[in-house]
Amino acid sequence: MADTNFTFRVDEDLKAEFTRAAKANDRPASILLRDFMRDYVNRNREALEYDAWVDAELEQRLREADDPATKWIPHEQVVAETRALIERIAAEKKRRAG
Repeated sequence: MADTNFTFRVDEDLKAEFTRAAKANDRPASILLRDFMRDYVNRNREALEYDAWVDAELEQRLREADDPATKWIPHEQVVAETRALIERIAAEKKRRAG
């Protein structure tokens, strides 16, 4: 891939501080800026990929919810079964602890 120039305006004080900080860390400012740009692009790509994944998962769940063959369990039943499971686990832990 060919290199190209990227020109932008920046506050003079910020440029001076950035250049000093880069030199203090033995890093050319141009390399740091490329690294920052690469990181930003990668974070943005990851965010877009995650958003696409979430959208696809949501669409799949909505299709499943709309499917007439989907078995629905009432909330109260789920809560009761979960409480019973927690109580069984707690009783078993208490029995083992003696």
